[in-house]
Amino acid sequence: MNKTNFKMKDLPISARPYEKCISNGPETLSDAELLAVLLRSGTKEESSITLAYRVLSECTGEDNPIGLCRIGLDKLCRIKGIGKVKAIQILCAIELGRRLVTAERKELLAFHQPCEIAAYFMPRLKDKKQESVWILHLDGKCRILHEEKIYAGTVKAALISPREIYLSALEKEAVYIFLLHNHPSGDPTPSSDDFTMTKRIYDCGKMLGIELLDHIVIGDQQYISFVEKGYL
Repeated sequence: MNKTNFKMKDLPISARPYEKCISNGPETLSDAELLAVLLRSGTKEESSITLAYRVLSECTGEDNPIGLCRIGLDKLCRIKGIGKVKAIQILCAIELGRRLVTAERKELLAFHQPCEIAAYFMPRLKDKKQESVWILHLDGKCRILHEEKIYAGTVKAALISPREIYLSALEKEAVYIFLLHNHPSGDPTPSSDDFTMTKRIYDCGKMLGIELLDHIVIGDQQYISFVEKGYL
């Protein structure tokens, strides 16, 4: 589709995003057309599709949606033609997409391999600007019982309490736990604090009979598993 400005009424009915979706399904829409449907309207100077192309370009430098996953409300609102309402619609649609991916993986995966856990958490953690630490509680068949964010901020081993982790695990009747956290830099290489925290939690788990199966560090489309690397 030509990206130069045009009025929606100038397009053939079959080429308009709403009608195209109805006739052929949402999977046939381009990224810009999907975004145009979310935006609902353009500005006096631009159609919704032209505005959508510009938003994608300003967020990523190219016509793909990946930059939208990393942009915040303030930056979206600074784009001409995107007010607070449109910005919130975009961010909520992205969050819903993340949750759908997570829910689908949760139903399909048996959490026996580090790659499965990494795939489950990657969509929600890889673009976060702040570190966060998560615990997965698993039953005897490695099915998820509960997931819990236990800390947000720069990870320091002294700030993560094994006591609180295992009180929660006992309450949920977990047999195993997985430890995960993200590195906003995109590099999942463990820090010295990561190693110290992991050892403390692992040692406590051995005494309590609730095994720490792995610690996975999430980066940008990559991860490091302490088990796969032989650290645990």
